[in-house]
Amino acid sequence: MGRLGLRALMAGVGLSLLAGYGLAAWAVYSVLVWVWASRPPLGTTVAIVAATTLVLGYLSYQYGTSQLLASVDAADLPRERAPELYRRADRLAAEMRIETPRLLVADMAVPNALALGSPADGTVVLDRALFRLLSTAELEGILAHEFAHLESRDSLIQTLAYSGLRTLVGIVTVLLSPALLFLTGLARGVAWIRGRPTRWAEGTIGQFRLLIGNGVVVLLFVFTLAIRAHSRRRELAADDRAVSVTGDPMALARALAKIDRVRDPNWSLLSPLYTRGDEDGTLGQVLSTHPAIDERIERLRERARASDPRQGL
Repeated sequence: MGRLGLRALMAGVGLSLLAGYGLAAWAVYSVLVWVWASRPPLGTTVAIVAATTLVLGYLSYQYGTSQLLASVDAADLPRERAPELYRRADRLAAEMRIETPRLLVADMAVPNALALGSPADGTVVLDRALFRLLSTAELEGILAHEFAHLESRDSLIQTLAYSGLRTLVGIVTVLLSPALLFLTGLARGVAWIRGRPTRWAEGTIGQFRLLIGNGVVVLLFVFTLAIRAHSRRRELAADDRAVSVTGDPMALARALAKIDRVRDPNWSLLSPLYTRGDEDGTLGQVLSTHPAIDERIERLRERARASDPRQGL
């Protein structure tokens, strides 16, 4: 095949891409127009989307909770094996007006504790190493922190926030899909016609197509940052609430310091639930779900010094 024949073949491929992508864009646009025309009233539509998002988020939360407990081989901690711990747990629960959570022990990658559920049916998982690592008062501080998460339904709210984020990004992507398809076909088709099929993204049309796609990614990133920032604020709020019910900020500070000294910073599937928040670099810190351990400990020491200048040293 000569050069002219090859160019003709490439032009044919380019025209086919233009037609194929254009047809797909038109089909998706037609479906969207039909859906919009046959939609219920706007208020009802918003309510249906919101309700679906919440239901799917809640189901995801329930499934994720069961999977998480199974992944760490969590087992119930009987009252007779830890009567003092349960006595303190009952006192904390009564003070915070929640039901005493189900206490589980597990073998996690690092010493850790996490709270799952709501004030009425919460679960707190404690790594077995915490019983060797912490004193009774320090363990009570960790319990109070986790109970504060249950009191505020933090884990459920976090899951629902991510569910809402996925819904929002999905809606934006669907609405933009006709334009994305059309621009992709146009950029690829023109690139084939010009004999440069692998450089479709370098032209003006390709750049504009990538700009729209990157805009969706930026939207996802911005909302993710907002959710992570809220998570860090909730960690500090849980520290404050723990101090208010135990009256012992230094016990929680010592517990966090001990946990941090033996923690393996390597990432795992449970990393978003860990107390660590001092990832390297500014980006790592803003993406972290937890504030830096040093920041948390210093806040607790300040609370201790405020109540007694001899403490927090």
